[in-house]
Amino acid sequence: MSNHEKNKRILLELVKEPHNSRCADCGAPDPDWASYKLGVFVCLNCSGVHRSLSSRVKSIKLDFWEDELVEFMKSSGNASAKVTYERAVPPYYYRPQENDHAVLREQWIRAKYERTEFSGETKYPPLAYTTGFYEGLLWKKGKENTQFLKRKFVLSEREFTMTYYNKDNESKGPKAVIPIKDLNATFQPDKIGHPNGLQLIYQDAIHTRNLYVYHESPEEIVTWYNAIRAARYAYLKTAYPTGSDEELIPKITRNYLKEGYMEKTGPQQTESFKKRWFILDSQNRKLLYFKGQLDAEELGAVFIGTESNGYSVKEYIPKHTRGNKWNCGLMVDTPGRQFVFMCEQERDKKEWLDALKHVLSRPMAPQDYTVEANIKYKN
Repeated sequence: MSNHEKNKRILLELVKEPHNSRCADCGAPDPDWASYKLGVFVCLNCSGVHRSLSSRVKSIKLDFWEDELVEFMKSSGNASAKVTYERAVPPYYYRPQENDHAVLREQWIRAKYERTEFSGETKYPPLAYTTGFYEGLLWKKGKENTQFLKRKFVLSEREFTMTYYNKDNESKGPKAVIPIKDLNATFQPDKIGHPNGLQLIYQDAIHTRNLYVYHESPEEIVTWYNAIRAARYAYLKTAYPTGSDEELIPKITRNYLKEGYMEKTGPQQTESFKKRWFILDSQNRKLLYFKGQLDAEELGAVFIGTESNGYSVKEYIPKHTRGNKWNCGLMVDTPGRQFVFMCEQERDKKEWLDALKHVLSRPMAPQDYTVEANIKYKN
């Protein structure tokens, strides 16, 4: 056996060990790259970020490995690196997964290895998400148009609010004061059209409001995201003092279970179908719909309860259709009304059915009944 084959076999055995069997940075299974500077096994996507950091990466299967590098990998590994570089990760800091947007993954890697934010040392300046207060400028989309303008945002953990101002002159007061209680943040670069695009959603009286923002700096937008998460975590610790981190952390922020266009008809199922953008928020059990995917305010919402409470979803083709261009139908049945939707393709319909059934299968929590009672169905 050649030395090359011997070292390759050693590395393949190392990567089977439990602590090495997933990417050190995003958790993707079966990593087949490694940083021989840091001694970690990573996936292909994360290896690209490491390469940009001059972290010296090689393919386990394709590249030649010298004996001394293999010995270093044997003495290092993902568990050892975790102790060094993730010693002091705050519980609310978002750890990206393999399918998360690139900006989250890259900034997590840079924060760990380049800026050593989580090593437990004090050499790095105090961070926005550790001080309880953060302010700065973000590019925000206008409510009635597609133009993005710079707006000042202020996040206060003490007040549990996020405030933004329309003009530089703050004497006129804020445009909106958003309670942290109702705020969610999710990365939406594809929808917003910017790699650092962030969608903020909150409850404004009886409506759901969207703010679409971005920052030129990827580090800055991820800092904003984690500052929001820090404030949300502090609020949840106050609202649920006996709640464990295991219970509270999934509630800090969430991505939506499913988004996309469907056609929708009215309550009589004889009205013309109209194309709408839908968001399924599984945490609040709401199927929200908007005229367009960047609208500031929703047109309405459908509460998704459980089958034992009179809710169901099934494939359905209405007998009378007007205005529809799509033919793949489904129906959501609720105690108050039936909703008929048309999808463009069978694949879309299946994904919506699977997502809705996932919410239906989850038992309702006490707070869900309050959400259900406040839903007012619209056309």
